[in-house]
Amino acid sequence: MTTYAQAKAQDAARCIWTHWQTRTTLETLPADCRPMTAAEGYAAQAELPGVAGRAVWGWKIAATSEVGQAHIQVSGPLAGRLLSGQVLENGAEVPFAGNRMRVAEPEFAFRMGRDLPPRATDYSTEEVLAAVAGLHPSLEMPDSRFAVFTRAGEAQLIADNACTRHFVFGPAAPDLWREIDLRAHALQGQVETASGRRWTRDGRGEAVLGDPRVALAWLVNRLSSLGVTLKAGQAVTTGTCMPPLEIEAGDAVRADFGPLGQVALRVSATD
Repeated sequence: MTTYAQAKAQDAARCIWTHWQTRTTLETLPADCRPMTAAEGYAAQAELPGVAGRAVWGWKIAATSEVGQAHIQVSGPLAGRLLSGQVLENGAEVPFAGNRMRVAEPEFAFRMGRDLPPRATDYSTEEVLAAVAGLHPSLEMPDSRFAVFTRAGEAQLIADNACTRHFVFGPAAPDLWREIDLRAHALQGQVETASGRRWTRDGRGEAVLGDPRVALAWLVNRLSSLGVTLKAGQAVTTGTCMPPLEIEAGDAVRADFGPLGQVALRVSATD
């Protein structure tokens, strides 16, 4: 039986990153470096920071709802790296050229206060929350380099960094977030189009694996199983709390998390 060697993983990462840089798509990765399992997909993803010359700023979770998993034909959530240069400040204008998913996703993001290294047993949700420094309302604008990302398959989507593109990290929420049942917490996504039309969509924390805190623990334990430490200072965005907001060039997007704060972005007018 052949193994998925580091050289193959690097080739897959180089292919993915080249398509990101040129804003081009591919039908599938070349056969000689195509990952066939989730483990091989994560091996390819792990090479992306080195290939791209970027630091790992944090992590994201994709497909945290059954609807989302069915849409991209995967069996469960996927972890991806947030790379430096992809993370923007609250209110930023986010590049839109070449984005084919054309959605924004309101998400709970947790900033870590201390390392959680790999270990033999799973971390409990309580242990993970004890390592969190703060909660931040956030917005993600995902995308994929696969021409038909809904048919790329789990391994290739993981190699494609779980459809990571741009992420806007909002201001820290008040400490009262620890006292709130995040499962039941309501939020609203708002889009103002370039023509001035406004529309809204409602969401709740339970859309994210039943609870954003559970999603965070899932990410920690997924990384642990891969031998990866979730580091102090890194953030984890836990997945969309509502059906993604459809966006176009020039739109203004805001997510209102009530007492936990707001986060906003403007979609670049360049399509």
